[in-house]
Amino acid sequence: MPTQDRIPGINPKLLDLLVCPITKGPLRYDSERQELISDKAGLAFPIRDGIPVMLPDEARPL
Repeated sequence: MPTQDRIPGINPKLLDLLVCPITKGPLRYDSERQELISDKAGLAFPIRDGIPVMLPDEARPL
């Protein structure tokens, strides 16, 4: 089962460096939906083929 420390296809150190492109705030990982969540922005950024898509136009509203 994936955890925040062990995400298939994503280097955990990279995840620690990623921030919301809008708020510059922290992101949390949703393993079920394969998304990075910005609670502050109210957006979920998809992870496709192990690559976080950090484009605001690609994010879905929460």
